[in-house]
Amino acid sequence: MQEEKKGRRDFMGKALGAWVAVGGIGALYAMKRTWDPLPSVKAAGFTTIDLADAQPNQLVVEKWRGKPIFVLKKSADMKKDPRDVVVGDDHFLIAIGLCTHLGCIPAYVGAEHKFKCACHGGEFNASGEVLKSPPPSPLVIPPFTIDGTKLVLGEAGPEFKKLKDAGLIA
Repeated sequence: MQEEKKGRRDFMGKALGAWVAVGGIGALYAMKRTWDPLPSVKAAGFTTIDLADAQPNQLVVEKWRGKPIFVLKKSADMKKDPRDVVVGDDHFLIAIGLCTHLGCIPAYVGAEHKFKCACHGGEFNASGEVLKSPPPSPLVIPPFTIDGTKLVLGEAGPEFKKLKDAGLIA
């Protein structure tokens, strides 16, 4: 009888230990899941833009991390600039489409090859440089890398680092 109780206690102790272990593993898994970014956040981290279909002097607006991204393929009559992103023989403006003064979205005026901000009258050229104040700095170039004719936003590739090392990106 004594031996039977001891066997039952040993079994209950092992069962309780197994139950606690399973619960502990479940708790650790749940904690890890709360620390991982949501799939929607991960998906918003990178945006791929195919530049092969871009038309000269036509602004394309994409979205990356909730911000507008301006993609402008420069036409032959536009001034080439060190801030340009060069893909093959084509030059592009790639910039976050927010005025550096107060964050308004400037409009592109294709006939004048410049961006005009309606909020306070600021102007940027087709390379994103300030033409008329109050913007304190050029349009911001987001981190990017080039993969063939595709631009991948969200990753600082060698082209981005080259612009940054040259002091063309803040």
